[in-house]
Amino acid sequence: MSDAAVIGSEALLEALLFAAPAPVSVAALASATGWSTQEVEAALSHLEEESERRGFRLQRGRGGLQLVSAPEAAPYIEALLGLDVTLRLTQAAMETLAIVAYAQPVTRPQIESIRGVNSDSTLRTLLSTGLIEELGRADSLGRPILYGTTFEFLQQFGLQRSSDLPPLQPQGNEEIDGASAGAASDDVASETRPP
Repeated sequence: MSDAAVIGSEALLEALLFAAPAPVSVAALASATGWSTQEVEAALSHLEEESERRGFRLQRGRGGLQLVSAPEAAPYIEALLGLDVTLRLTQAAMETLAIVAYAQPVTRPQIESIRGVNSDSTLRTLLSTGLIEELGRADSLGRPILYGTTFEFLQQFGLQRSSDLPPLQPQGNEEIDGASAGAASDDVASETRPP
């Protein structure tokens, strides 16, 4: 595909992603357009670069792509639509969400070994808000559920992909272990306020 064709193909991919009701795979876009996956990826790269100067972003996650509004536009979109989409999470929920985001796929026992407290109610809350999802089961003893973040997580935190998370660095003399992380309790009733 020539450079001219790639530039023209951005509009087609933009239209397909705009019309799609859910995240779409590169393979599905290739099938719909008749292009190779390499041609689709090249066009998506151009679309991604162009989106930095526009009001939308190309969001990637778990093998899927979707168009989302630019995070900088959120307050204006909320005002236009009369929305209050602020998601409030407790300290316990934020700790658990951070562990899932950085360690995914991760099991409940792994989360609890880091936090030092039971995380059942926090995981239920994060699942109900759509910030995390079950990814399957681990091949270890007991086959515990594996958790990972969702597209909703990326949208709520203004990320285009999971790799856009800031680097994980302990601050000062703090250590990331169960003793320092387990101070927060898991209060089911006050975990979050739905958007």
